[in-house]
Amino acid sequence: MQKLPSSPTSIADFALILRAGGLVAFPTETVYGLGADAGSSEAVLAIYEAKRRPRFNPLIAHCADLAMAETLAVFSPLAKKLAALWPGPLTLVLPKLPGAPLSDLVTAGLDTVGVRIPNHPMALELIALTGRPLAGPSANPSGRLSPTTAAQVVAGFGGTIPVLDGGACAAGLESTIIKVDGDEVVQLRAGAMPRTEIEAVLGRKIGKASGHEGIVAPGMMASHYAPRALLRLDAISPADGEAYLAFGQAPHNWRGPMRNLSASADPREAARNLFSMLHELDAAGVDTIAVAPIPAAGLGEAINDRLARAAAPRDLTHSG
Repeated sequence: MQKLPSSPTSIADFALILRAGGLVAFPTETVYGLGADAGSSEAVLAIYEAKRRPRFNPLIAHCADLAMAETLAVFSPLAKKLAALWPGPLTLVLPKLPGAPLSDLVTAGLDTVGVRIPNHPMALELIALTGRPLAGPSANPSGRLSPTTAAQVVAGFGGTIPVLDGGACAAGLESTIIKVDGDEVVQLRAGAMPRTEIEAVLGRKIGKASGHEGIVAPGMMASHYAPRALLRLDAISPADGEAYLAFGQAPHNWRGPMRNLSASADPREAARNLFSMLHELDAAGVDTIAVAPIPAAGLGEAINDRLARAAAPRDLTHSG
């Protein structure tokens, strides 16, 4: 039996751990993922246990290329059209291919599976060297803020999970999730790929989930992505004792903890900074973080989605 590296340094080392059924954290362009062999129920169960994640909340299977994705899901011509957007921050929820080498824990018993090809060279090399799709939810305790740096992963799990350090994530928000069912295309979760970009490829508008579908993809739970502090949204200015997360023009006379998602009101910059700045303000130890209004157009849809879930009433025993 090959000895596993206790302190992995190379991507090949991390692939060895994954092939042996272990867990690693790995970088993507969206956020860091907590990876395991998607075909091993024992390995996938270790993800749920490490995150304390409810098992009715499905996972995304990360693939190295379209050929690997086609071993897991049925790609209609419409799905193939959307797959042209890969690699990138887009997850497609498709019918699971009969006999797919996939643990039922990944799909939470559903007959669909979420698949994507991440746009990060280290992630793609890791999946290719492992030779298997990776189940990869965000690498954080369930319900908490998603990590966009390796240091945040280490802090979240106390250094118990090896982390492949790929630097700060370029997008900073999770993938957009689109379900394709026949000719129907529905956005289940807003994310790092704006809906308008997907609509441009399809040549038509797509609908949004009604909220009555149940948990059919990650990120659909009401309370999610939460800091320890409470959030107060659409705050024009902070109150005494609060931290402030600004967007655009910030108050000049505020002396409390403050970060600005984007001084130029650029939604892409705001998306990259969202989780990291919430991490930083949460570390200030305040009870409440006031958040400036953010326009809902483009990436603002995904930013506001994350903020609304972070601000929702919490039951962290059932958050994802």
